[in-house]
Amino acid sequence: MRKATGMIGIVLLFTGRVWAQGLPLERALDPGHISVTLQILLLLTTLALAPSILVMLTSFTRIIVVLSFLRHALGTQQSPPNQLLIGLALFLTAFIMAPVWKDVNDEALQPYIDGKITQKVAVRRAMEPVRDFMFRQTREKDLMLFFKLSGRPKPGGPKEVPTHILVPAFIVSELRVAFQIGFLLYVPFLMIDMIVASVLMSMGMLMLPPVMISLPFKLLLFVLVDGWYLLVDSLVASFGG
Repeated sequence: MRKATGMIGIVLLFTGRVWAQGLPLERALDPGHISVTLQILLLLTTLALAPSILVMLTSFTRIIVVLSFLRHALGTQQSPPNQLLIGLALFLTAFIMAPVWKDVNDEALQPYIDGKITQKVAVRRAMEPVRDFMFRQTREKDLMLFFKLSGRPKPGGPKEVPTHILVPAFIVSELRVAFQIGFLLYVPFLMIDMIVASVLMSMGMLMLPPVMISLPFKLLLFVLVDGWYLLVDSLVASFGG
């Protein structure tokens, strides 16, 4: 032990200083440098808020809620798993929103990259197709609710509706439609549960869970009517696609 301690001491004695390379932080006195820094911060903030933007400004909310209702109506617990439902919802969202994103790319992103328009104009142009999509899916009643809550007068047209009022009204409308579709999904499977429960009760099998017996019949019904085809077709058609 003493020998090892002595060797370590000798090594430390003859070891010189090791200097790390400095990282100079120059002051951004040039307005151009400040602008670039702010753009980078804005980009990082946008990336951090991307999941929330995806949920709030697209068709994702309606799709994922309907898929969740379907799983509960079937009574399959964790099948399909959450990752699969989210993945399907993401790809359906990309399919439905593709025309909107194409307009954003053609009208805002590409002209901004080519240097034909400023950042402010690009943001305004990018929001126009998104706002048009949200307006088509938003009930006037929900819009008026948030105008009343904010104390603003009734708008004269779509251009007078602020985005911070349009977004919550759009989300409420999406939830309403999703719950309506969920109710329609529940009805046939609920009928199967009631029939199975009545049969089991008439046979005196009170201790046997009806859900366990009705699950195969619900899956069979869903497969026979080509449920996934009908569900996806109805979801896309509900957005006017």
